[in-house]
Amino acid sequence: MDATALAPHPPPSSHTRPSQAPSSQDPPRSGPRLGLGRFETLKRRAAGTQGLVSFAGGLPAPGEFPRTKLAASFVRALQTPSCPALQYGWPEGDEDLRSWIAGQLRRRGASVAADDVIVTSGAQQAVSLAAQMLRGPGARIGVDPESYPGALELFQALDATVVDDGRHVDAHYLMPAVSNPRGRRMSPRERAKVLSTLRPIIEDDAYADLCFDGPAPRPLLAEAPDRVFHVGTFSKTLCPGLRVGWLVPPRALRADVLKLKQAADLQAASLPQAILEDYLRNEDFDQRLVRLREFYARRAARMEQALRRYLPGWRFEPPAGGFAIWVEPDAEPNEAFFLAAAIEHGVAFDPGSLFRANGAVTPFALRLCFSSVERDEDLDEGIRRLARCWAEVA
Repeated sequence: MDATALAPHPPPSSHTRPSQAPSSQDPPRSGPRLGLGRFETLKRRAAGTQGLVSFAGGLPAPGEFPRTKLAASFVRALQTPSCPALQYGWPEGDEDLRSWIAGQLRRRGASVAADDVIVTSGAQQAVSLAAQMLRGPGARIGVDPESYPGALELFQALDATVVDDGRHVDAHYLMPAVSNPRGRRMSPRERAKVLSTLRPIIEDDAYADLCFDGPAPRPLLAEAPDRVFHVGTFSKTLCPGLRVGWLVPPRALRADVLKLKQAADLQAASLPQAILEDYLRNEDFDQRLVRLREFYARRAARMEQALRRYLPGWRFEPPAGGFAIWVEPDAEPNEAFFLAAAIEHGVAFDPGSLFRANGAVTPFALRLCFSSVERDEDLDEGIRRLARCWAEVA
């Protein structure tokens, strides 16, 4: 789950009419960026808002979780003789699961064996392990102008210097298949340019299987396996509650990465791995991905239609995949004031400054997630509420 997540809430009733005015504790209409402390306060206020439509957080659709099938896998995992699902495992993770992951990457053109894969506690730990393998404190990590907040916070916690101009960097953190928050796919020219730098690359492939136009593209790992740390996860395509991700580091660094992994938590939890391995062995995961791509593509199109209808002055590019649309409105209000006002109107979003390495509030932007609202009609209602709020504060 994104570090920016707001708690999910019940869908709005057609009879629900949230308050139309920000409270007296809201920030002024002008001022500095929305700080993390203030954002936390607004998150907690949103959690108590009845009928809120939340476009925040980057959560997958709860209705798409395969609950019954995962329950069956849970039972079968516990019925296995000697029940390894309840025992300690190896730092690198379950061998059968690693073999499945390696097979998926080979289908995309990468030369990967099961021994190359390390199962992690979600993609966040995979990014953390990769970042720790880069040069020490002060390492300059290049990121996109807008990037995943969880990675930005992690790099800062490791005393790395995060830069968004691509110049004089020691390594790159990129999401080539589908970026977060913009939902962009890296162009062939951009791929060639970053590969030509000969710098280490952390390739975050979290949304690669959710490209709207078909299967996941060829990863950078296939082009430069000696310097790409490839990160993947099941959180977006299955469910985040299992907390299962993976890292494919350069082979020369695998032993060192495993030492870090073992020091951090000994291993990724055995039970979620066993449930996942059973599920993948018994279900058609490729067909599930086809359904998910179609589902999220429809959601994206519905939100795009609502934006064009209710907020025609707002600029956006239709995403190539993923969970969200990055929008740039046609005015520059204080983002803290606008988010507080939006929550009072019954709708929430992720403010753009959280995705920028320098925390810039201009140009004013926001991320709108279409993924986790319960009904398609809630997309329309949420954008209508956002438009009413915008008319009052912009």
